[in-house]
Amino acid sequence: MSTKLHSVFIDGEAGTTGLGIRDRLTGMKGIALRSIDPDKRKDPAAKTALMGEVDVVILCLPDDAAKETAAIVAGMGAKAPRLLDASTAHRVAPGWAYGFAELAPDQAKKIATARAVANPGCYPTGAIALIRPLIDAGLMAKDHPVTVNAVSGYSGGGKSMIEAYEAGRAPDFELYGLGLEHKHVPELMAYTGLTRRPIFVPSVGNFRQGMLVSVPLHLDTLAGRPKAADLEAVLAARYAGSRFVRVARGDDAALKTGKIEAQSLNDTNDMELRVFANEARGHAVLVAKLDNLGKGASGAAVQNLQLMLGM
Repeated sequence: MSTKLHSVFIDGEAGTTGLGIRDRLTGMKGIALRSIDPDKRKDPAAKTALMGEVDVVILCLPDDAAKETAAIVAGMGAKAPRLLDASTAHRVAPGWAYGFAELAPDQAKKIATARAVANPGCYPTGAIALIRPLIDAGLMAKDHPVTVNAVSGYSGGGKSMIEAYEAGRAPDFELYGLGLEHKHVPELMAYTGLTRRPIFVPSVGNFRQGMLVSVPLHLDTLAGRPKAADLEAVLAARYAGSRFVRVARGDDAALKTGKIEAQSLNDTNDMELRVFANEARGHAVLVAKLDNLGKGASGAAVQNLQLMLGM
C-alpha cells in the first residue's frame, strides 16, 4: 500500500461532482489537493503547467472540455498525469478503463494500473450491476429485450435543473429522455454485454439526491426459468466480499413490504441490490439503490482514485 503524498488537481471543482470529490478528499491522508487560480482556469498554458506538477487530474467538466483537456494531457509526454474523467466523454473510448470496480473480478486491477479511467454514469452503475452478472451466468441472453427504468434526485440534472427545483419552478416528478436516445445507452450496452439496444426510461423526482434503477423481467423468458432465489444467488456470488455493493436477502424490510425509497444511501458510496418477485406470476423486478452523487458520481471517483494511487 502506498504511503506517498499524492497530488491531485480537480479540473472543474466548482461543479456538483467536483465539489463532492473535493469534500471527500479534503483532509484525506496521503492526498494533496492542488487548485488553479480562478482567473486562469481557462488559460491552457497555466492549466498545462499545473497538470505537469500533479499525479492525477480529475475531470469534472462538460464533455467537449474534458476531451480538450485529455488531448492536452496526451501531448505532455513524460510529464503527463494520469486522468480520471467524471464526464461522459470517454466511457466507451478505446484506451480508457471503465471505473466500475465491481464490474468483473479483474476490473479493480485494470483501474489500478490504467493511465486513464472513465468514471461510470449514475444510471448505468445500477443497471450494469444488475444485468451483467445475469448475462455472465448465462441466465439472460445478450439479445434479451431489456427495459431499464430509473428515478434520480434532481442534483443529477446539472445547474439549471437544480436551480429550477430549489426555486420551486419544477414539477414534483417527470419522465424525460423520451426520444429514446439517451447518452447512457451506449455505456449500458458496452458493459452489460447486451447486443440488443435496451429501452431506457429515466425520470427525476423532487428530492435532491438518491436513485433507484429497476429492471422488470418475465422469468419464463430467462434461461432455465429461474426463481427469484436463483437471481439473488447469482448477484450475491458476484458481489461477495465487496466493500460497497450489497445484495439484500432474507429478512430485508423492503423485500418484506414490497416498497423501497431512494434516499437512505445518500452521502455514501454504497449500493444495494434487490430482487422483488411474484413467483406465481413469473414476474421479477431487479432494483439497485444508490446515491447519484455517491456511488453514481463523486464517491465512485474517490474509490477509483484510491485504486489508481494504491491507497
